Amino acid sequence: MWVYFLSACAAGVALLYALWSWLIPAAVQYNAWGALLWHDVIVERALDLLTRSTRPKRLLRAVQKNATRGDPLSVISAIDHFCRHSEWAMNVGDEKGSILDSVVSELNPNTSLELGTYCGYSTVRIARLLPPGARLITLEFNPDYAAVARQVISWAGVQDKVELVEGPSGDLIPQMKERFGVETFDFVFLDHWKDRYLPDTNLLEECGLLRKGAVLLADNVICPGTPEYLAYIRNSPRYESRYFQSHLEYTKVEDGLEKSIFLG
Repeated sequence: MWVYFLSACAAGVALLYALWSWLIPAAVQYNAWGALLWHDVIVERALDLLTRSTRPKRLLRAVQKNATRGDPLSVISAIDHFCRHSEWAMNVGDEKGSILDSVVSELNPNTSLELGTYCGYSTVRIARLLPPGARLITLEFNPDYAAVARQVISWAGVQDKVELVEGPSGDLIPQMKERFGVETFDFVFLDHWKDRYLPDTNLLEECGLLRKGAVLLADNVICPGTPEYLAYIRNSPRYESRYFQSHLEYTKVEDGLEKSIFLG
């Protein structure tokens, strides 16, 4: 009897492991809300409870264990490997990251603004491509995320190009000229709360922080989606806009980046 009981327990454990590791992740690969619910709610909360840690801290440990200090490419690679093989995280990701790289390299911005630092992945991607003397200001509302991002940015060796500021974007954007000495931005990367894309873009306009020819690049415009922002940016005569189709980070769910050139 004990043999049967132990066999049943073993079979149950094996089934749960298969569901957790392979079946459910495979099932949600093409489902937007299923992927977000599974990875960003269920798995994250379960692992937080089991490890008594947080996803950003686990990501940081992966960087410290697997990336070479002072080598931004190895930091990017370590995070991508962690997110594909250990635990999903909502970075811009490797696929959309290559689009981000192309836009930054083509523009070669002197002053850049990132809205939403999270763990510093896209910050490192941007900063490593900036010319000497260039400046990247990145805003993060969550102090726990900011604490991890500072360490990731430092590990990558790009801290001299980056100024990470904690606080709500709606309060900080109007302070850019007086507090931070920024006249205008050449490049803005939007990757924070999706309902802040449009009001923060309007704030940048009202504060005169966008020079003619400045580029706005917005992530996750399809998943989770930013319909109000897209409707505005695509219909405003002040912008020339183009959509880059891609996928939600580390999945097969459709997502993309919206590149918008400010025409003045």
